[in-house]
Formats: sequence, C-alpha cells, structure tokens
Amino acid sequence: MPKYKIALLPGDGIGNDVIKAAMIVIDKIKLDAEFIEAEIGWEFWKKEGNPLPDRTIRILKNTDCALFGAITSKPKDEATKELAPELREKGYVYYSPIVRLRQEFNLHTNLRPCKAYKGNPLNYRDDINLVIFRENTEGLYAGVEYHPVPDNFRKIINKHRKMRKFEKVLNSDMAISLRIFTKKGCQRILQSAFDYAREHKRKSVTLVEKPNVIRETSGMMVTEARKMKVKYPEIELIEANVDAMAMWLIKNPQKYGVLVASNMFGDIISDLAAQLIGGLGFAYSGNIGDSYALFEPTHGSAPKYSGLNKVNPIAMILASRLMLEWLGEQEKAEKVEKAVSEVLEEGKVKTYDMGGNSSTLDIAKVIAEKIHE
Repeated sequence: MPKYKIALLPGDGIGNDVIKAAMIVIDKIKLDAEFIEAEIGWEFWKKEGNPLPDRTIRILKNTDCALFGAITSKPKDEATKELAPELREKGYVYYSPIVRLRQEFNLHTNLRPCKAYKGNPLNYRDDINLVIFRENTEGLYAGVEYHPVPDNFRKIINKHRKMRKFEKVLNSDMAISLRIFTKKGCQRILQSAFDYAREHKRKSVTLVEKPNVIRETSGMMVTEARKMKVKYPEIELIEANVDAMAMWLIKNPQKYGVLVASNMFGDIISDLAAQLIGGLGFAYSGNIGDSYALFEPTHGSAPKYSGLNKVNPIAMILASRLMLEWLGEQEKAEKVEKAVSEVLEEGKVKTYDMGGNSSTLDIAKVIAEKIHE
C-alpha cells in the first residue's frame, strides 16, 4: 500500500500541461504515492453548473493532499452566459472552485515563497528570498457579498453616519462586499509567519496592512501582531501600509524576509513579489490547513497556450517541492529544488518567457535528469 494518496487536479487550459511536467519530476524521485486524478474546472461549470463537483470533494477527503494545475474563472454574468442552455434559468451562480476548496478544507494559510534563482534572465535581482504568508479564508475572499443589497441589511448600515451620502442610492444600484476578520484568523496567520521566521532564522516579520484607513479590520491585525511579537523577542516586527510596501518591495526587496498580510493584500503583494523573481512562471503556493493542503502554481489557465507544450512548468514543479516538504520528505524536496536551481543557472534550456524555445516537457525532463539517487 502506498505511503501517500495525492489528488491531481489539472483543471483548465495549461493546468494539464504543467501537471504532466511536474509528474515527470515526481516520478524521478520515486515518491511512494498513489495519484488520483479528479475533475475540476470550467467545463464542469458549463455542463453541470458546478466547477467543483461533489464527487471531487469526496476524492479529496480520501487523500493526504492535492496538486492543482490552473483554473479559468470569469465574472458572474459571463459565467452564466456560458452555462448549457438547459441550466441557465435554474439559479446556478458561479463561485471560484479554488476559493471554495480553501473554505471547504479550511486551508487557512497561504504560503508563497518568492526566491530568485541565479541564471534566471527575468530576475529583478539575484538576492531576493521572500516568503509571504497570506490569510486564506477570511477578509474580502470570505464571499459575503450583496447585490442588490437586502432591505434588512440596508436598515442596519443606514444607521452609520458615513452612510448618509448613500441614502438616495437604490438597493439595486449598490453592491457590498464584507471584509471579515476574526481574532482567531489573525492570530493563526501571524503565528505561522513568526514560527517560520524563528525556524528559518529570519530576522523580521513585516505586517502588510492599511490600519490608517481600514481601521477596524487592519487595526485588529496590527493589534494581534503586536501581542504576538512579545512571544518572539528575537524577531523584529515591521509594520507597513500596503501601498508603501508595493513601493519598498521594488526599491529594496532584499531587505525583507517574511511578510504577512490579510487575504486581498497578500494576494496583491505576492503577485508583485513574483514579478521580482521572474514572473508567474516561477510563482507557486501552498494552501495549508490543520490536516490537509493543496499546492499550486499561481498563474492562470492561459487557454491560448493549452496543449501547445509551450509554457514554463517551473512554478508547478516548485509547488510539488513544497508539497514534498509539507509531507516531511525533506530530502526529496531539496533534490527537486537543487535540480531546478542547476537548470536555471546553466541557462541552456529555457521556455519562451525566458527568451528560449524549449518546451514544457523539455524543461521537466532536464530537471528530472539532474536528480540523482
């Protein structure tokens, strides 16, 4: 019986291409695992009105973790137009399957390493080694939204003095998304960041929020961070407004080691950091809960490249490395990263985004060849 059961969720577009590439590398390290493919993505939304079928949830509940490729997502109205005709008037509402997975499995911590590898022609500079902790289930991504605004909710918010300028706005002309924080959610992501900093001997944790404007939610995160810092006297707590942080990351990215942020701000800052190390072809993350985790590249499905064997698979391969680390297979994880690093430094095999013409599978095969027993 295999040691691990791992779900494979190729998803849409290039998700299939990069999953195939990652499996070439995983096969080479001889991980003792059974891989079970499961269905997710836009085609299932169009045919079934559900991009994350219940049968897929059942499969995931019987696995240790999952590797996820990429997903196509579109705004609500566009999504409805692409439903099969017989489903369009039945009340189906599109909801991002990756967001639902984070909620369903309580994958509260999004861990996103942003490390520059020598030889990558797309690096902003070679000395960047950031890790971003993004709260993954609360904030604006909690999915509590209203349009039109219900009468009972409107009565509550109308009592707020700042709502006076909206008094004459019709409920149908107003949309509201709630930014929901809990102390537990703040404490959990902060502790993950501080624990990581201590374990990896990082000197500081930078909290990225906006408490001067978003006083209650960002304010709660700042308050909890200051309390948390007391338990980690050797680690400096740096507090930064998200807009200023975007500038400072461009100016002095090597100054920072561990960043922590709420859901939306973490999403934005991590994409900025990804560009510093070569773009989304090198950006990956782990969605981690108490007993389950899902690992993914952070790029989209890029349907125009689907099946062309053209895109950069390194983000997916490094996501697999992060999975190995989470499973406790540290030696295998280190072998994968070393192989990726060697291939990039040699600079002989490059996909189109790096100025080359190597294929997706070319990169995977060369990385696999670098892995030795």
